[in-house]
Amino acid sequence: MSQPIYKRESTALLFVDPYNDFLSEEGKAWPRLKPVAEQVGLLDNLRSLDRAVRAADIQVAIVPHRRWEPGDYEDWDHPNPSQEKIMHGHHFARGEWGGDWHPDFAPKPGDIVAKEHWGQSGFANTDLDMRLRQKGITHVIVVGLLANTCIESTARYAMELGYHVTLVRDATAAFAPELMHAAHDLNGPTFAHAILTTAELLAALPSASVEE
Repeated sequence: MSQPIYKRESTALLFVDPYNDFLSEEGKAWPRLKPVAEQVGLLDNLRSLDRAVRAADIQVAIVPHRRWEPGDYEDWDHPNPSQEKIMHGHHFARGEWGGDWHPDFAPKPGDIVAKEHWGQSGFANTDLDMRLRQKGITHVIVVGLLANTCIESTARYAMELGYHVTLVRDATAAFAPELMHAAHDLNGPTFAHAILTTAELLAALPSASVEE
């Protein structure tokens, strides 16, 4: 893969599912994520990327999963395994702490906040594609959770829609090292245009925007 060029006017950081249930110490999913997240330095890497893209005036898009509400999935013919877990575990519950944004990654003025996705792709049945295209976005950097589900599905869908796609190995996590290996070493190379570390991506981003 050649080293991509990230132009501030045509690049967006897609931050998938920055919820307390995933990223906060008391979150419902954090205990399963913690070993991998701490191994890769997930939170510090996400903070570094968030600061860098905002300093460079790169578009940030929050790509949120459906916040669980009573009755969700209960009368569906075939909810997928992840939806079954959400239905029984009430992950990302609307109106509850777990379904709130992690305080370090809450949307800021000017961010795109896409419609919530029900499955694993942030593009399927949402307004994300339309809103990115209205901003002239051609390159997307996909970070957040989980590496082998919503990150992979969102990134694959972005490729199908014609975007240049970057995955960031240590700005995501999964419930096991094997799932990270599958996401970045087996599956990612079949659709992503670049698979970088946080340090590599930071070196490739444009410098901080200087207002005239």
